[in-house]
Amino acid sequence: MDGRVLMDLCEAMTQSASSIPAKDRTLAGVALMLGFCLTAPLLDVAAKLASESVPVGQITAARFVVQCALMAPFVWLMGLSLRVARAQWPALLFRAMLLLVSTFCFIAAIRVMPLADALAIVFVAPFIVLLVGKFYLGEDVGARRVGAAIVGFVGVLFVIQPSFEAFGAVALFPLGTAVGFAFYILVTRGLSRQVHPVTLQFYTGLIAGVFCVPVMMLAEGSGDELLDPVWPAGIAWLWLLGVGFFATLSHMMMTYALSLAPSATLAPLQYLELPVAALLGYLVFQDFPNTLTLTGIAIIIGAGLYMIHRERVTARQLITERAAPPI
Repeated sequence: MDGRVLMDLCEAMTQSASSIPAKDRTLAGVALMLGFCLTAPLLDVAAKLASESVPVGQITAARFVVQCALMAPFVWLMGLSLRVARAQWPALLFRAMLLLVSTFCFIAAIRVMPLADALAIVFVAPFIVLLVGKFYLGEDVGARRVGAAIVGFVGVLFVIQPSFEAFGAVALFPLGTAVGFAFYILVTRGLSRQVHPVTLQFYTGLIAGVFCVPVMMLAEGSGDELLDPVWPAGIAWLWLLGVGFFATLSHMMMTYALSLAPSATLAPLQYLELPVAALLGYLVFQDFPNTLTLTGIAIIIGAGLYMIHRERVTARQLITERAAPPI
């Protein structure tokens, strides 16, 4: 991609969304979300391939260092300010560390687990967000959505059981990813209204990368199979670059999709990521979920779609109540 094309892309991304017809905006949002579902599993494939010869900590570091390097030109070309209010720095740091821990746990899991198995467990994150919103933040969440979240956790148990028997405690790593990512979503809710998405992605990569590099240096020579860095050989460099590239591309697709189309429209589409991951896992690694795992995946998807449906119903009821004339 030459500089002129890159500049045109930046200009297109900074155009006011209000100038685009609502129908076209929604279609563009849906297309970007489908792009996310196709590219996000490629990040997982690249990470799993890299883990055959590169430690998990080094792959995690590459994911954030490459992201920071890729976002820096966009920050400059789009004329975005890197200034952040002092009050926002704690949330920025916390957000980056949550994503760092989530990424490390997930890569550690897929090093030995099938992609679809690990990803299915991570999909419990929206249920965690809902339950935290209800019991900790005091958000108004109905009994049906809480019930759907509980059913979703049951589906996760179906996935974890065979994975735990086959791989041991590493099968619990995706739960760490789910918990970390759930709180990452909650922190992002507030920051996304105050910081531009590109700036947010840049700082996430920068903060996480700055933390990862010293840890790798301290772990050098320790013999720790998860942290002790190695000099990548041959195609491993490509996999490391792929981890950062597909992470940046997929997350920006999702960010801009959410800016163009309602989250209620896009949320169900995210579940397409699971069959894509299962297909890639089979084609690249000859891994395919067993019957019990497939049952768990079906339960998780069903519970998630039902929860989304209930959120839509609740939103329509609120709109109707607000529009009703006072008596």
